[in-house]
Amino acid sequence: MDIDFKEYRLRCQLQGHEDDARGICVCGDSSIATSSRDRTVRFWTLGESQKRDYTLSKIFLGHNSFVGPLTWIPPNEEFPQGGIVSGGMDTFIFVWNIGTGEKVHVLKGHKMQVTGLALDGSDVVSVSIDGTMRRWRGDQQVEVLEAHKAPIQAIVKLSAGSLVTGSSDTSLKLWTGKTCTHTFQGHSDTVRGLAVMPTLGILSASHDGSIRLWAVSGELLLEMAGHTSIVYSVDAHVSGLIVSGSEDCSAKLWKDGTCMQSIEHPGCVWDAKFLENGDIVTACSDGVVRVWTTDNDKIADAVELDAFSSQLSHFKISRKRVGGLKLEDLPGLDSLKTPGSSNGQTKIVREGDNGVAYSWNMREQRWDKIGEVVDGPDDGVKRPVLNGTQYDYVFDVDIGDGEPVRKLPYNRSENPYAVADKWLLNENLPLSYRQQIVEFILQNTGQKDFTPDPMFRDPYTGSSAYIPGWPPKVSEVSKPSYMHIPKKGMLSFDTAQFDGILKKVSEFNSTLIDLSRLSTIVKTLKDTSHYHSSLISDIDIALLLKLLRTWPVEMLFPVVDIVRMTLLHPDGAGKLHRLLLVENDILMDLIRKVTANPPLPANQLTGLRAVTNLFKNPFFNETLMTYRAEILDAFSSCCSSSSNKNIQLSYATLLLNYAVLLIEKKDEEGQSQVLSAALEIAEAETVDSDARFRALVAIGSLMLEGLVRRVALDFDVLNVAKVAKASKDPKLNQTEIPGTSLPSNPSPQLLFSYCWRCSRNRLQTIALTFVIASPGIKNDVAFSNTTGFYCFTVLITYAYTNTTTRAGYSRADQFYASYPAGLRFWPTLLSFIRLHLATAMKLGNGGLWNGALSPSILSVKANHHMHTMLYT
Repeated sequence: MDIDFKEYRLRCQLQGHEDDARGICVCGDSSIATSSRDRTVRFWTLGESQKRDYTLSKIFLGHNSFVGPLTWIPPNEEFPQGGIVSGGMDTFIFVWNIGTGEKVHVLKGHKMQVTGLALDGSDVVSVSIDGTMRRWRGDQQVEVLEAHKAPIQAIVKLSAGSLVTGSSDTSLKLWTGKTCTHTFQGHSDTVRGLAVMPTLGILSASHDGSIRLWAVSGELLLEMAGHTSIVYSVDAHVSGLIVSGSEDCSAKLWKDGTCMQSIEHPGCVWDAKFLENGDIVTACSDGVVRVWTTDNDKIADAVELDAFSSQLSHFKISRKRVGGLKLEDLPGLDSLKTPGSSNGQTKIVREGDNGVAYSWNMREQRWDKIGEVVDGPDDGVKRPVLNGTQYDYVFDVDIGDGEPVRKLPYNRSENPYAVADKWLLNENLPLSYRQQIVEFILQNTGQKDFTPDPMFRDPYTGSSAYIPGWPPKVSEVSKPSYMHIPKKGMLSFDTAQFDGILKKVSEFNSTLIDLSRLSTIVKTLKDTSHYHSSLISDIDIALLLKLLRTWPVEMLFPVVDIVRMTLLHPDGAGKLHRLLLVENDILMDLIRKVTANPPLPANQLTGLRAVTNLFKNPFFNETLMTYRAEILDAFSSCCSSSSNKNIQLSYATLLLNYAVLLIEKKDEEGQSQVLSAALEIAEAETVDSDARFRALVAIGSLMLEGLVRRVALDFDVLNVAKVAKASKDPKLNQTEIPGTSLPSNPSPQLLFSYCWRCSRNRLQTIALTFVIASPGIKNDVAFSNTTGFYCFTVLITYAYTNTTTRAGYSRADQFYASYPAGLRFWPTLLSFIRLHLATAMKLGNGGLWNGALSPSILSVKANHHMHTMLYT
């Protein structure tokens, strides 16, 4: 049936699950089955009276870990009322009889979590984290395929009978029988969800935040981008509508590639499915399954709509902070009924979704409204502290749903542009946010009329700040300065979604480890304000290292993520360092695991970020220097060609940190290795601009303060600088690499020239030596260690004749070339010089030098051997 797009509104809520609702299975036109982290499968049927609400009909119990994928068996002889197939974290697949509620078959074979199910005739086909696709007939396994070399996350059956699988190797595969007939490549991260798009092809949802529509032939038909985090699920309706569920707490409706509506949820949306009538069912991490409709007759009543709106508002408030305080912890407006105790006393209260400051007016005996709060009041309390340092302001910046709140420290004496640059680099955020951050700082600190100090020198970058709309500043110092170059200090990855990490560890294996110990570690890592005094026990460190050694590679990334954050904790980093000194194979074993083939993006990303965080503590420097070649070689082989933007940025950050360290250690060999890798990133136009920017900063720092300037010229750094300069991205075209700047009409600077003339009979030989100050000259040009300049010599032999006279010169001083006949010597010589200069400079066309070598004086004395030529 065709439906015109109307806005979806809440129809009803199916409440009963005690933990995250994970999966949805539409069972005909009147029933829904749902799965949950609470280890149950629940069966809901449409109410007979109003046909709006669903009621809980049955609960299927049997799994001993969370339940994920579901599929429906339509009514048949074996299952007169139909059946349900469920797969769980416990590696089991259960087949349930809906009519009796009994478990009919237990299918054992997978070695790890079951992630997808499909019905192929009477056969059940399953996929798993173990990388296999298995076919079951009755209670017997009849076929096993090693379908992917990485975990398989989803499976769907096409109307033509073929099967499609999606994997953590970022690919989709089309299967006809046991044969893979096509591999779909395009996603840059795990393919998490699959669906059939009627009459068109296959839909895929990915951790890269996108949804793609593919033709069965493999052609990419459409890409939909709009989610700000992982997309877990996708489904399509015959009307052409598409629905997707995401970690960003929304379900989005798409039509012809355009997002038509975003439905906010009070938690992650694990799954989303269409009912036959076009209504939508969503499964949320708050444990509630919700049905959404465009039918005005089925929309929930006002009471339920208000209750959901209130729940959603409370969820947002619980995530929002004001000046370091939780908004939900602030008192309401009723607190203003209590008089103040002194004139000027301030109080922050919650008004809607904002915090508002009031000041007590003793004379009028009332609270006067000051305005919306951007930071805590300064009523005698200490200035805010972040990582042991006091600031005038510490802002809580919420980048968006699904992202952790980040701290932005600021002192009024600082240049906001410099603060924005440093903060964006440290937080690994795109530098395109720069102006927004500056405006945020100025607005929330009352500096609307801010004027930059013309004498300001950014201690972080060594340059004055670039300000949009302002003319470039001319430095008054002789030493050139460059924006962002040289890089000082190390970058780190210091934010984490700890709750998600713990959930993932629990999903992978909750029986082999003591989760309470990991929870203790995470609790300590979350409390950054006490890093100076908190401790991480030796037992906890030993547990982390045990997991690094023993867990399967495909499960490793959440553990690596905890280690990454532990490296930023003073006590935790110190204990890890002491263990590394004793067991120095731990680091390289980990790197070999996360870079092993086939590449797993989650492992690559967490591994890169963990190694990058080692640079924050100088006591790891010796280890980083010792294993420098092995570390860079390992990550280069698996990351340099990755299309995942997060991996590209992390790899570039690793190179940038290594550049800073190797410059400090004066290690020329190491600098050359980093330079080569950074150049590869910087010149690749397919690489994300933020990663290319960091590579350029690494190259510039090495050129300015390193020992590889001449090596860089041999590596054709001039071309890399030229490409960056021509880029449309401001942060790339404004990043100047030292030693590569060329004037608008590029030409070598001719310092001076001299020539010798030797006479023998009527043949004259002139040796012209040109002294040039230009880097990168090759071919016939030699560098003189004596003069410190580049030189080349031209030898010209010509015939002297005194048969003609040039006005203004004596006959003895006339020089004419004998070849080609009839031409004066000087124009011929100019052409010859132009050709030599062009050849020497690899410029290809001597015409570049037209007009650049015209003589103002040619002084030739017949009785002198030395002649001088001056050039304008």
